[in-house]
Amino acid sequence: VTSQTCSRCLLGLLYQEYRDKSTREEIETRRLQDSQTDPEESSPSEETPSEAEPSSITESKAPPQISLLRNSNSRFNLWQDLPEIRSSGILSILQPDEIKLQEAMFELVTSEASYYKSLNLLVSHFMENERLKKILHQSEAHILFSNVLDVMAVSERFLLDLEQRVEENIVISDVCDIVYQHTVNHFSVYITYVSNQTYQERAYKQLLQDKPAFREVISQLELDPKCKGLSFSSFLILPFQRITRLKLLVQNILKKVEEKSDRETTALDAHKELETVVKACNEGVRKMSRTEQMISIQKKLEFKIKSVPIISHSRWLLKQGELQQMNGPKTSRTLRTKKLFREIYLFLFNDLLVICRQIPGDKYQVFDSAPRGLLRVEELEDQGQSLANVFILRLLENADDREASYMLKASSQSEMKRWMISLAPNRRTKFVSFTSRLVDCPQIQCVHPYVAQQPDELSLELADVLNILDKTDDGWIFGERLHDQERGWFPSSMGEEILNPKIRAQNLKECFRVHKSDDSQRRKLGSRNRQ
Repeated sequence: VTSQTCSRCLLGLLYQEYRDKSTREEIETRRLQDSQTDPEESSPSEETPSEAEPSSITESKAPPQISLLRNSNSRFNLWQDLPEIRSSGILSILQPDEIKLQEAMFELVTSEASYYKSLNLLVSHFMENERLKKILHQSEAHILFSNVLDVMAVSERFLLDLEQRVEENIVISDVCDIVYQHTVNHFSVYITYVSNQTYQERAYKQLLQDKPAFREVISQLELDPKCKGLSFSSFLILPFQRITRLKLLVQNILKKVEEKSDRETTALDAHKELETVVKACNEGVRKMSRTEQMISIQKKLEFKIKSVPIISHSRWLLKQGELQQMNGPKTSRTLRTKKLFREIYLFLFNDLLVICRQIPGDKYQVFDSAPRGLLRVEELEDQGQSLANVFILRLLENADDREASYMLKASSQSEMKRWMISLAPNRRTKFVSFTSRLVDCPQIQCVHPYVAQQPDELSLELADVLNILDKTDDGWIFGERLHDQERGWFPSSMGEEILNPKIRAQNLKECFRVHKSDDSQRRKLGSRNRQ
């Protein structure tokens, strides 16, 4: 396979199209697997295990550029369908597992080519457009495009090294060693770009609002056939999508390499470094928005008790909202009037709870507080309609250094559960997390993307697989995503439950393997701490 094979990818799909089609095919593959009594019975193109980005076969249909170049109506092509591979006779020699691994590695290479093509379009078609350059002030252009030229240079260098590896031998020896080297030495440019995201989004909205000429030029550029109907903003978010996707593609390779082999070692090393970059990207985004949020909250609080400094570099908001506090002794069960309940407002941070009452002027008067680690919650069950969605919140040590209890009523069952889990995160949930090594746990795959609306919610991408830790009767799920262990709430309508226990077990097994280096690190740390 020559470098021309990969270079032809640049003539095919944009990265956004590749990503959308590959994830949708992945969802369909998992649906088929789930409907079968035995995953082993699935046909060769659908027999790969499922997880967050599970199937090398579904995903490795992703090198579409090669097939589309020859036939615009053809589906995604595979490594094994390339004429160079077909004519070599290698397919009759390789084991099926090795062919799957080749597909997974090949997809990483061709998807990088597709990504580079989209980045190139962002720069040449949008950033370097003469009309746009005249409209934008230098500082506006800098916020909008950030260090995208650095990101594109890194992608080009990475792609060249990947293509060179493909060129070396008809059977790809490895790609994760290249991923590792580039992640360690070059991928810090992604952290810079993604950390700017909050300012980038704000600047884009402001420019659309304040500059009609900017709005007009962007609309015209988006209509160009080169963009294939894709929006300017879909190009701006490419680097964040790619660095996350790259980690999942390495996970996909990791599931297919031989255990205890050199290729497993390089895949684990590459995955670990990518995980570090992705976490730094996420933290960069959060830090920018959290700082502004904390300043805004501090301005709204007035302390009736001893003042607590709110702004801290290590503090962020987990949840805020209104609850009804029951007045009088908690033993009373004759709740005939709503006057027994009084509105209070809670600000829950990662290390602190502040209890307030709303006062005129969009202000909040703080009358109690407690460290988050000294909170306990208890649900009241079967207490009748008047006590529906009521729970007890205990402050083991409040602002007056004494124990205090509040009987609180939420507006719905889901709101009650969300508050209880946020207030006392170590409290046992309905279904236990996979990290407890549970043999089986309810699972769901995302079939509609979801953007978190509250700090305790989880944004979902198509084809994400999650363990269900808790669910409510009014349509909310508390889940833990398998590929990164992020937790949060999301509407149950965003996903489809995975009913086949063998598929669920397969998902967990793959997840343990991907994260086994993390587990061994945790065990070492734990034994050191005990000593």
